[in-house]
Amino acid sequence: MVEPAGQRIVLITGASRGIGAETARILAGRGDHVIINYREKAKRANMIADEIIAAGGSASTAGADISDEDSARALIDGIIQQFGRLDVLILNASGGLERNAAADYAMSINRDAQTRLVRLSLPHMPSGARIVFVTSHQAHFHGRKPVPAEYEPIAASKRAGEDALRAMIPTLTTHGVTLHTVSGDMIDGTIIVQLLERRNPDAVAARRETAPLPTVTEFATAVAEATTSPAESGHTTYIGGPDYLATEPALS
Repeated sequence: MVEPAGQRIVLITGASRGIGAETARILAGRGDHVIINYREKAKRANMIADEIIAAGGSASTAGADISDEDSARALIDGIIQQFGRLDVLILNASGGLERNAAADYAMSINRDAQTRLVRLSLPHMPSGARIVFVTSHQAHFHGRKPVPAEYEPIAASKRAGEDALRAMIPTLTTHGVTLHTVSGDMIDGTIIVQLLERRNPDAVAARRETAPLPTVTEFATAVAEATTSPAESGHTTYIGGPDYLATEPALS
């Protein structure tokens, strides 16, 4: 077992690009050992890890499809075998706009995979550990705010995932583990926004007209901050989308 001395062990799902990759860079720059999870893009994940190491940080990669139970279990087992514990779990991976995806894929990845990974990780998370769920305003406020039709499966399934995770807070609390949600407006430059822009450019344009979209760096910084925030379990940090917050009380 190899355990980086004095470092938090941080797993970031879906971290081979975008928000996950930038969060990895930020946390590694603050002294954490970051585990960059990827599903298929091993080369890209390894490039990010190499970049972090070259800059003096500590990083490793771990391939796994978190929507597959055996793969998710192997991911956590491998981390514990190597490091002995998991201090921070950042639930960043999501999906639902992939071409030719199964009808139930959005719920499988955005709800079921999230709660499964928490259940697998929890026995190995020490008191004081953190879980951060990454979501969007379109999902967080689902049912209270309009959602582009193309994004509906993601919004509904991610809200279901958030609700399922919040239902686990009593169990998390008995382990001394806190849950923090970070919700953002459409994040400029992410693959989700790029895919949505191809299918429904007017929906993205409408969000840009409301206010500048948060950047990947701005949102990733908020995710990184959530790993050390003193806020109570269940707290939500909001990034961008002032119209969501101005007219409706924030949801838990």
